[in-house]
Amino acid sequence: MKLVWFRSDLRLADNPALRHACADWEGERGEVAALFVISPAQWQQHKVAPIRQRFLLAQLDELGKSLAALGIPLHLLRVETFAEVPAEIGALASRLGVRQLYANQAIELDEQRRDLAVSQALQGQGVQSHWFNGCCVLPPGRVLTGSKEMFKVFTPFSRAWLKALEEDGFVIHRAPAPRGAPLPWRPLCETGLVDPDFWDGSPDPRWPVGEAEAQRRLHAFLELGVLDYGETRDFPALAGTSTLSPYLAAGIVSPRQCVAALQQRLGYRPQSKGQPGFVWLNELIWREFYRHLLMLVPALSMNLPFKAETRALPWGWDPAALSAWCEGRTGYPIVDAAMRCLNATGWMHNRLRMIVASFLTKDLHLHWRLGEDYFMSRLVDGDLAANNGGWQWAAGTGADAAPYFRVFNPTTQGQRFDPDGSFIRIWVAELKDVPTALLHQPHDWLVQQGRGDYPAPMVDHAKARLRAIEMFQELERK
Repeated sequence: MKLVWFRSDLRLADNPALRHACADWEGERGEVAALFVISPAQWQQHKVAPIRQRFLLAQLDELGKSLAALGIPLHLLRVETFAEVPAEIGALASRLGVRQLYANQAIELDEQRRDLAVSQALQGQGVQSHWFNGCCVLPPGRVLTGSKEMFKVFTPFSRAWLKALEEDGFVIHRAPAPRGAPLPWRPLCETGLVDPDFWDGSPDPRWPVGEAEAQRRLHAFLELGVLDYGETRDFPALAGTSTLSPYLAAGIVSPRQCVAALQQRLGYRPQSKGQPGFVWLNELIWREFYRHLLMLVPALSMNLPFKAETRALPWGWDPAALSAWCEGRTGYPIVDAAMRCLNATGWMHNRLRMIVASFLTKDLHLHWRLGEDYFMSRLVDGDLAANNGGWQWAAGTGADAAPYFRVFNPTTQGQRFDPDGSFIRIWVAELKDVPTALLHQPHDWLVQQGRGDYPAPMVDHAKARLRAIEMFQELERK
């Protein structure tokens, strides 16, 4: 018996672990079963957002049905924390007569430690474990400097990544053929493994699940949006992005599938900024950069900054200010609209993520870890590598060539990327009737109108910016 352990790779197509399990392995052909471990307590400890948990459970139902159609049973275990996983998988392996375990490699430190413990436990039972790269186009460790170290800056990494991809190439594999007669599938909500008050089995209509939906979004974007992506991606009121991030984070679509589809759409693989499609490919390379970085720099999984010296930054602690930021009550319209959108939908446009992260760290001078945690607790596409990388980039503590004095001005960012206030008016109802010319600095107009339903700016950006720069300058002098 071969057991495929699904984690953040909830798909059939282009799934290396599943493909190898379903193929001959050293001449041995045998039955294949699948496994997913539901870990509510661990998810809570890792601040996995409820909307993301429900998204994963809905996709798990889809995966179970798809596997059943292939004749592959999906076994579900509810194991509250990672510490209990090795024993529970070991017991399942004994019951099923498993001789081989197949799984795609995890990049997060806790997950790597869990997987090592599982491998060791199974080895003691005579079960061999096989691990594959299923989360990146190129496996972590493939793209290194001349001295065999991880790149600390994105641009040289991206050049080396493109070169390595040309050298290595890659192949997309279809879903495996049926292994036997179709099997019945019992909906997850009927198994007793999930609290029905938390999830009743209904997918979120905002985020339909399934590989077909992920492929639909991918190809719709490539057909209608990829060529204009460089011009539209920064405007949150426009449908200028792919909205694939939840599907990539859950592994419903692979980054290899995205690169292959882009190449098929264009007839070539873009190599430089001047070529159509490169801007979106570059975003996929950013994703690779953060994932490689997370795996090769364990400190990033331990709440530590990439730049060790920045641990000494004197971040402030102001619960009232943090609450105002979380709830969208800062008095800066673009920040407030972004946070209210996140709280309501579980998703935020990438430009807005940069704006609100800069505001928390450089205007309010609060620790980036507070923002990182809050995002994870709300995002449907919460992904440790991308989330940590983005927050440390904004805070000036991460792998970034830009100087520490990069500070986003929330007013000018709003004026530039939501010039007519279309996005702001959706989410900040108090500002619907403010004249467009005044929308990004509405306080004086609201006072004149005798209105007190929207807060004044909680900080003076110019002064806050100077203080942020001073924090880093003081650090350099130490």
